[in-house]
Amino acid sequence: MRIAYVTETWPPELNGVSLTAARTVAFLQARGHDVMVVRPRQSAIDAGKPALADDTLRVPGVPIPLYPDLRMGLPARRRLLRAWAAYRPDLVHVATEGPLGWSAIRAARQLGVPVTSDFRTRFDEYGRHYAWEGAVTLVRAYLRAFHNRTNRTFVPTRELQRQLSDLDFERLTVSTRGVDAHRFTPQARSHALRAQWGADADTPVVLAVGRLALEKNLGVALDAFDAVRERVPQARLVMVGDGPQRNALRRRCPDAIFAGTQHGEALAAHYASADMFLFPSVTETFGNVVVEAMASGLPVVAFDTAAAGMHVRSHENGWLAPVGDAALFTQAAITLATDVGLRQRLGKAARLTAQSLDWPRVLERFEAALIAVHDAATNGEAYHGDPRLA
Repeated sequence: MRIAYVTETWPPELNGVSLTAARTVAFLQARGHDVMVVRPRQSAIDAGKPALADDTLRVPGVPIPLYPDLRMGLPARRRLLRAWAAYRPDLVHVATEGPLGWSAIRAARQLGVPVTSDFRTRFDEYGRHYAWEGAVTLVRAYLRAFHNRTNRTFVPTRELQRQLSDLDFERLTVSTRGVDAHRFTPQARSHALRAQWGADADTPVVLAVGRLALEKNLGVALDAFDAVRERVPQARLVMVGDGPQRNALRRRCPDAIFAGTQHGEALAAHYASADMFLFPSVTETFGNVVVEAMASGLPVVAFDTAAAGMHVRSHENGWLAPVGDAALFTQAAITLATDVGLRQRLGKAARLTAQSLDWPRVLERFEAALIAVHDAATNGEAYHGDPRLA
């Protein structure tokens, strides 16, 4: 097929959406599909390039508030109509829900092209952290209108599918995430890196990876680590990532090692060189870092939701706490930090779990779903969304 893949984040931007988008596009191209990527222009990689080159349509964008390293695409319906009148996509896939994604859905509808979307981020729940409670309702209404205009919306877990269905989101299909278990492996462990952290063979290293932001609930991880240090004073906390909460978190835990953003082999080494992984977020639609930690041989302590709820089994390959139960989350962290044998047993089981989550099988199912949407549209199975939203 000829597929227009629309995303408002793309490498070298580092986040789960951008990396998954790039991997998905590469897979579809390798399978013989003609893919046009539509994304905001990035100064780091697009200087001097025309708007349309190298199978990519670059559109204007602006920095996202609080995240100046990320950009949001501006409305571009007319630009997309001109480009797609020549390109003639068989299907448009919209990976992100900003103004560019909205324009893409409108343009696809105007051209009579089937369109699919991803629900990847709980922006509605972010309102509880950054605005007021009423923002939750407003943002959720926008997301519902956005996704209900598409032929199909892909969600990463059955849990999220049930939640969104209860909120009147339509035509939801589960398309989970994979993990590169060849890159993220216990074999990437580095004794030199541990030495930099002040950790020897007997020092439990507690790891957290992700954007340092309010919605990640990192205060729970710091509280848990404080409790660990009371029992194991030599324990070390390593936080990989960056974001608007970095300085506040550093003040809250000055002994923690803030390793900044890591990627590639360096990121794999940071995972594998730790001993356990804390993931306190409850706003994830999936949480790629959970399965990356598991592939690296780390037992994960998390709340029972998203990727952790799917793949972590308490006392078998990690430890789950009911959502919001910070006391049990902390107790699980203490138990793992004080029992090296348990950490090693659960870590080995976590690795085995992750090895079954290979990307090719995940993306083959996604490809098949795109083809099914295209074939249904070709056979006259019309879109049945609200015509007032077209």
